Amino acid sequence: MLSLERLRTLDALARHGSVSAAADALHVTTSAVSQQLSKLEREIGQRLLAKNGRGVRLTDAGRLLSEHAARILSQVELAESDLEAHRGQVVGELRVSAFPTAARGLFPAALGALRAEHPGLRVRSSELEPEQGIAGVVRGDLDLAVVLDWYNKPMPVPDGLVKAPLLDDPADVAMPAGHRLADRDEVELTEFAEDEWITWGEGEFCHEWLLFTLRSKGVEPIVGHRAGETHTQLNLVAAGLGVCIAPSLGRHPVPEGVVLVPVAQRVRRHVYVVWRADADRRPSIRAAVGALRATAQKLG
Repeated sequence: MLSLERLRTLDALARHGSVSAAADALHVTTSAVSQQLSKLEREIGQRLLAKNGRGVRLTDAGRLLSEHAARILSQVELAESDLEAHRGQVVGELRVSAFPTAARGLFPAALGALRAEHPGLRVRSSELEPEQGIAGVVRGDLDLAVVLDWYNKPMPVPDGLVKAPLLDDPADVAMPAGHRLADRDEVELTEFAEDEWITWGEGEFCHEWLLFTLRSKGVEPIVGHRAGETHTQLNLVAAGLGVCIAPSLGRHPVPEGVVLVPVAQRVRRHVYVVWRADADRRPSIRAAVGALRATAQKLG
């Protein structure tokens, strides 16, 4: 009898390409991954891994079994989903994530309402950037994730995931109160060609979006400071250290000394929730999506 836990370990290795990456995805040690795979090899009587430089690669038998493992794990997810749907109760555990401003702007009200309506459901939430949230849902580490893309830069969603819109999140330029453009009704991004930008971390989706957008307008951005947290960015603006893009969701209270001015060509983020298609019938997924949409609707 093949062990689901060991098949899950093999699937993680096939997806992520190394023992250490599989261990990170499964939240276990590298030795635990190696032990599970060694046991699986003994169970089937065939080698699944071969040395490949400093790492490992799947053998032909390993690739064959990993393909079956992906299908088996998907069927298990479907079975659990169908059983939960048959029971018709919103119970058990639900693992969710959101990018930081959505975790602040959506989760408190939505998850509070979910707990009040379904006390038998235990929700575990975490802050993750959009790419990490999507990867977590694909791997099965998360049941759903609140993610985003920008009006001019979509976030690709892998096959096998379901996507539901929550809200459009307008963004302004935040600048110090003494800035030369602070008294304007609206601004163009090209007017900040000589300003220092306070942006997100290197490689983050929103940081790459800002570079992409400014460069598409012929502006090479001057990046002075990076901070993943919106309130940190706004406090740096208040100190006169630069300007930043400030989406509406989760940004309040805005620090004293910061002025928000809309962009003439409206800048906005699309916020949505994703989950695995094979979990679509789970009452807990439907209840969570409903709570998030109700909270988003109140925000306008």
